[in-house]
Amino acid sequence: MQKLKDILFKIDGRGYRAYKQIKGAYNFPEYTLYIDHVQGDPFASPSRLRIRVSQEIAEFSPELYSNKPRKTALEDYIIRIFSMHIKKDIAKIFGTGKSGIIEIDCGKQEIIERTACNINDEFVEIRFYAGLPARGRRVLGEQCIKMLFDQIPKLVEKSLFHKNLDKAELKKFIEVCEDQDCLRSQLKKNKIVSFIKNGSILPRRSGVSDKPLPEANTILFKSPPELEVSLKTPNIGIVKGMGIPEGVILLIGGGFHGKTTILSAIQKGVYNHIPGDGREYVVTDVSAVKIKAEEGRSIQKVDISSFISNLPLGKNTKEFSTANASGSTSQAANIIEALEINTRLLLLDEDTSATNFLIRDSIMQQVVSKDKEPITPFIDQVNSIYSKYNTSTIMVMGGSGDYFEVADTILLINSYLPYLATDKAKEAIKNRKDIRKKENPASFGSITERMPLPNSINPYKGRKKKVKSRGIHNISFGVENIDLSSIEQIVEPSQVNSISNIILHGLTKNYFDGKSTLCNIIGKIFDDIGKYGLDIISDSYIKYPGSFSMPRKFEVASAINRLRSLKVIQK
Repeated sequence: MQKLKDILFKIDGRGYRAYKQIKGAYNFPEYTLYIDHVQGDPFASPSRLRIRVSQEIAEFSPELYSNKPRKTALEDYIIRIFSMHIKKDIAKIFGTGKSGIIEIDCGKQEIIERTACNINDEFVEIRFYAGLPARGRRVLGEQCIKMLFDQIPKLVEKSLFHKNLDKAELKKFIEVCEDQDCLRSQLKKNKIVSFIKNGSILPRRSGVSDKPLPEANTILFKSPPELEVSLKTPNIGIVKGMGIPEGVILLIGGGFHGKTTILSAIQKGVYNHIPGDGREYVVTDVSAVKIKAEEGRSIQKVDISSFISNLPLGKNTKEFSTANASGSTSQAANIIEALEINTRLLLLDEDTSATNFLIRDSIMQQVVSKDKEPITPFIDQVNSIYSKYNTSTIMVMGGSGDYFEVADTILLINSYLPYLATDKAKEAIKNRKDIRKKENPASFGSITERMPLPNSINPYKGRKKKVKSRGIHNISFGVENIDLSSIEQIVEPSQVNSISNIILHGLTKNYFDGKSTLCNIIGKIFDDIGKYGLDIISDSYIKYPGSFSMPRKFEVASAINRLRSLKVIQK
């Protein structure tokens, strides 16, 4: 402590780069402060700091982190408390640029494994960022002393010592997370793909807020009696709610009645949610992938022939490539790419789909004959996808009753509540005279795996490696930009940061060797993460990263597939 204080007094008023002298480890009475990286300029990215508290002092019982979901929840909770006290208790220090900023990578509604906190039997470690104070480009030593010797110790005391935390709130936070993992593990054996607990709050406050509507202003979810199931959890016992069965499921109903709201809750159900979110007992098969049309994306040698064939000018759809996909070709490719990474649940909404990809009604079939139409619509392949790959589909459909014929389960959504309408819908379509003809001559084809060529994945811009995530929608990768704006199941920027580094890790380990399939490459990388933790994907010069959170392999594959320089060979 005293050494650090002496350095800060000594460099007060000197050029900003004098701060480099404080890099190192410093023993405080109850913890160790690590200054791992010092920013070179007050306008640069803030400095990287860590606090490590011995478990002899922190006193977190091993029971609180005895398994993966409990450990993830405990770390997430500590991060949230640290972040809350930054906002609540820390006054901004005067200075230039990022002077006085203290920030940490903190989640929103989802509980996700992240590198900002690490807890084990020996210690609790928190990783965060601090803008070292400056006037112009001169060191403000006394202000830095205030930050490091007054503000940060208060944050440590309020967030890293078990005795100072709200025990009941922490217990509930951990147990809610553990129960969600338990519910999700029961889906397959119960032959359901998603579960929504009775009493859940699904509507959100607005298009820019993922927080729930107040209970007084919304309708609590209630399962149709025919689909109600009871599942057991380790902490709150038996929970009842709607079990969405495997197969082809339609969500139908009038506009503004909640179809898309329910689908959104289902697609976010691949993640655990915090207590009070309203969706903390909405769980979905972890492999679920939201599929939408994505005009303009690039596609590399994807076999979309099960959906599209006989294109004008003889363009090959078994090895379909384009730099500017249409709505229908992009949606076809998105489905094939998801199946390539072994999804077991497709999620579609007609509002974000290409109409000609979803359906050709009977009148259109009469006017435009099949030999003039290269698209075999999704309606004619959705059952084959389920029978051949055991991949279910949940789909919002408000404009075409033709899908009643192929659906196994039909839910009518009325004022945000679901009602089983399968029999009524089947009866209605049975009496139609203008029934459409099924257009696929054969069942859904095989999935042709692809092997990325390493030379086509280039992170360099000139002689320098240039890879940077930008929010949740973009990755600058060498001279390319990877557009992730259509990947709806990415929920935070630190996941995108992880995705960019996962690709780099695969390159560094030579997993992209031109012989391994994309699925196998991603599998190897996630094996490394499972063995060594998320830290393993960090560049070597950042030993203790604090801004990674766990993505899914499906979003990693999506990023690679959207790299415009990508070249592949089919297996």
